[in-house]
Amino acid sequence: MHLHILGICGTFMGGLALIARAAGHRVTGCDAGVYPPMSTQLTEQGIELIEGFGAEQLSLKPDLFIIGNVVSRGNPLMEAILNAGAPYTSGPQWLGQHVLSGQHVLAVAGTHGKTTTSSMLTWVLKQNGLHPNFLIGGVAHDLKVSALFDAAQRFFVIEADEYDTAFFDKRSKFVHYRPRTAVLNNLEYDHADIFPDLAAIETQFHHLVRTVPAAGVIIMPDQSAALERVIARGCWTPVERTGQNHGWHARTQADPSQAPDIYLGDQHVGSLTWGLTGQHNIENALVTLAAAQHVNIEPEAALVALNTFQGVKRRMECRGQVMGVTVYDDFAHHPTAIATTVAGLRQQVGSARILAVLEPRSNTMKLGTMAAQLPQALKMADLVFCFGEATGKNALGWQATEVLAPLGHRASVWHDIPLLVAALAQQVQPGDHVLIMSNGSFGGIHDKLLKTLADQS
Repeated sequence: MHLHILGICGTFMGGLALIARAAGHRVTGCDAGVYPPMSTQLTEQGIELIEGFGAEQLSLKPDLFIIGNVVSRGNPLMEAILNAGAPYTSGPQWLGQHVLSGQHVLAVAGTHGKTTTSSMLTWVLKQNGLHPNFLIGGVAHDLKVSALFDAAQRFFVIEADEYDTAFFDKRSKFVHYRPRTAVLNNLEYDHADIFPDLAAIETQFHHLVRTVPAAGVIIMPDQSAALERVIARGCWTPVERTGQNHGWHARTQADPSQAPDIYLGDQHVGSLTWGLTGQHNIENALVTLAAAQHVNIEPEAALVALNTFQGVKRRMECRGQVMGVTVYDDFAHHPTAIATTVAGLRQQVGSARILAVLEPRSNTMKLGTMAAQLPQALKMADLVFCFGEATGKNALGWQATEVLAPLGHRASVWHDIPLLVAALAQQVQPGDHVLIMSNGSFGGIHDKLLKTLADQS
């Protein structure tokens, strides 16, 4: 079958293209921004890419057009498809019907930690000989790629995103996945561009819960009021909770530098001795261990594998060190994720200075829906540098100077990356840690700062 994918260079759609190619289909695709690294990864797999969404692509006459959620009405190719009555579907629906239906799906959903937890779970299964297929919205250092498919394998780990499916299907992507092992990692308000409130997101999670069979399992942390409300709306599947009052739980040491002990009930399984930081990653580890147990991996073997996990790119990734200054890249863009990321780094570096550099770039943050939470989220940083474009699609819809005023002289707001880099280079001292947080490329600020510091040394 010939599939033509609209919006192929997005992380999800690019991964789907690789899976479709591995499943034996001819795959072509188009996007408004055909550029590395996704374009390189796709062309190396024999996938032809076309720049733009020209209506002339209708002449390719594929068996099916697969539509990404970046495509909206008014898109010239989409309008041509509709006018011609050509067959089309969404990426999640095609994946669910043609790939996942024959797999034991392990889906990881939640506001935070989906990519990291999906990567952890894939790694644990892989290290224990299960050779899982996977589709993840990022690249783990251990896994090398974001998607892999072999029809001979039984298990499929997928990052289950609550974002909408397509312009013609406003359900969350994850309702198409039909998991047997469903991880509900956490739930907060996000995606203010498509959800009016938390209750609307809870409804989508309820829809996901309704698709999990009674022979499956739902894994979730304790003490999550939003997730408890989701379960209370109706659940036909065993629920396994992690946390202090339940099966899998961690006992931290008085000395934060000491590895936490991991327990399954009263059984001491071992210590979590990896290099990841933060309480949020401990919680990610607990649901990962519970999910691995559901596919019959022994607890000790799962923890041994987890302790070798090297993390995910752009999740507290050290980009370099110059003049004793360490520069990190992190994907955090929601106030809760920002707070846990800064807290994790603070636990790691002790009293050393942290310079937090934030680009509030997600649709939710640009709208300012949760901007008022930023001062509290950034309170553990010694200095805060907030960047927002003065005009254009990434301009902030709120006054960052006013919002960050509670931080006093510790906070500053910038609209020009070269000036921001120069200010950072002037402020840093040996032993400092510069934590750069954005869900975009942030204009390559990481490399620019490292080069500026190197030039000064």
